[in-house]
Amino acid sequence: MIRVGVMGACGKMGQMVCRTVADAGDLRLAAAIDRSRIGQSIGPLIGHPKLDVPVTEELDRLLEAEVEVAVDFTHPGVVMDNVRWCVMHAINVVVGTTGLTDEDLEQIRALIDAEGGESNVIVAPNFALGAVLMQRFAAMAAPFFPAVEIIELHHDQKADAPSGTALATARRLVEARGTAYHGPDGETLEGVRGGDLEGVRVHSVRLPGLVAHQEVILGGQGQTLTIRHDSTDRSSFMPGVLMAIRAVPRRPGLTVGLDPLLDLPPLP
Repeated sequence: MIRVGVMGACGKMGQMVCRTVADAGDLRLAAAIDRSRIGQSIGPLIGHPKLDVPVTEELDRLLEAEVEVAVDFTHPGVVMDNVRWCVMHAINVVVGTTGLTDEDLEQIRALIDAEGGESNVIVAPNFALGAVLMQRFAAMAAPFFPAVEIIELHHDQKADAPSGTALATARRLVEARGTAYHGPDGETLEGVRGGDLEGVRVHSVRLPGLVAHQEVILGGQGQTLTIRHDSTDRSSFMPGVLMAIRAVPRRPGLTVGLDPLLDLPPLP
C-alpha cells in the first residue's frame, strides 16, 4: 500500500487525482495539500464521504501522514518550491504541473544528488498515454519530412503557453530531424506565425470548451502527415498518473516523461 499525498488537491486535476488514488486498491490517499478549503475533509469533495483527510496548506502534513509519494498539480509559480521541499524531506514526487524549464530539471537532478538520492522524481508534461505515443510517432516521422509545425489547443484557464507537451514534442522533433528548417517569417499581424523553436513553429490556442489537444503537421514534397491526439476529458490522464505513482519509488533519480515506463522499443 503506497501512501500518497496530493498537492493542489482542490483544483480540477487535483480532485480527480485524489478520487483516483482513493479508488485504487493498492494506494491510500493520506494527505491533501491546498490553499483553499483549509480544514475541510477532501472525502466529500471527491465522492468518498467517509474518507477523513483534512485539507491543509502545510507541507509538513506530508511527513505527519507518512506520505511516500507526493503528486503535484499546482501552479508553475510554486511547483519548484514544492519539489525542493519534498526532495529535501526524502519524499518521492510525481509532477504533473507544466512550465518546468531545462534549468529547473537540472536543479532537480542536482538536488536529488545533493540529498543522497533518498527520493525520486518523475516529471511528465502529459500523463495521457495517447499523447506520449503521439510524440513518439511524430519523432519517428520527423526524419522523413523537411518541415513540421505544432498546433496545441487547451482550455482558457491553462497558465502556460505553449504547453509542456508542445515544448517536449518540439524538442524531440528537433533532435530527430537533425537538420533545421526555417519557413517564411513574414507577418502582417505580429505573432500569427507562432513561436519558433529551432525551426519548429508552435501555435497555442486557448478557448473554453477545450481540454487538451495537439496535432503535429509534417510537410514534404506533395504531401503532409498529421498526427493528432485529443483528451476530451481529464480522466484520460489518470492511467498515466497511477503508472507514475507506482513506478516512482523504484526509479532512481529524475525521470522525464512516461516513455521509460512503457517499455517501448528504442527509436531507430
